[in-house]
Amino acid sequence: MKLKVVIHNAEEGGYWAEVPSIDGCATQGDTFEELLENIYEAIEGCLSVDVNTLDISKNDKVMEIAV
Repeated sequence: MKLKVVIHNAEEGGYWAEVPSIDGCATQGDTFEELLENIYEAIEGCLSVDVNTLDISKNDKVMEIAV
């Protein structure tokens, strides 16, 4: 999966980034390297779903797919 990330210079220094295709997915970093680490973590967190909290019946199937 490839996602577009918009990187901004933060007014107070450092950077902040947002992922327009994932509502509310944003992070910041003091350095560009820190921002890159944080954006991967933010995307993973935004896309993670705890299937134990979903209403799944015994006839439903849960699959994990790569896109």
